[in-house]
Amino acid sequence: MTLLEVFLLGVSLAMDAFSVSICGSMVLSPASRFKGAVTFGAWFGAFQIIMPVLGYFAASWARSYIEAYDHWIAFLLLMYIGIGMIQERNKEQEAIESYSAKKMFLLAVATSIDALAVGVSFAFLDVDVWTSSLIIGVVTFFISFAGGIFGFKLGEKMQSWANLAGGCVLCLIGIKILLEHLGYL
Repeated sequence: MTLLEVFLLGVSLAMDAFSVSICGSMVLSPASRFKGAVTFGAWFGAFQIIMPVLGYFAASWARSYIEAYDHWIAFLLLMYIGIGMIQERNKEQEAIESYSAKKMFLLAVATSIDALAVGVSFAFLDVDVWTSSLIIGVVTFFISFAGGIFGFKLGEKMQSWANLAGGCVLCLIGIKILLEHLGYL
């Protein structure tokens, strides 16, 4: 696999993280704009580095298990967080300063499940898992950071609709992941 192919793979793996960064940053306060974008980039980028490595080393004994359930895990995590955002739509719309480590962890796992499966495939290809994972993680950092900045600007315009829109998009991403892996898309 060439460096260009790994880069393009990183871009495609980062798309879910980009969407979640947009949704998550729409409700951040103006003072949290840059810090929030960096937080999304750091969490999502780090998990996009870690998950392919885990998948690579788990491939010999857990390949069928990972592939059989990865889409369900991503679906459930994104639905859980998305429904929570939708339920908060009618509450007083206050901007938040940051997300908890627990919520960021759940979002990072949900958006990097596909990277785990890619790591499994790396085990069967002639791929340097360390370099490839680092490239994927760096690409994801920058794309998620950009999503965080874009989402903040979008959130300023949408204001009270930000939680509803963000929650719906997270749910739709979860449904898309599930339908893709079940062969309907």
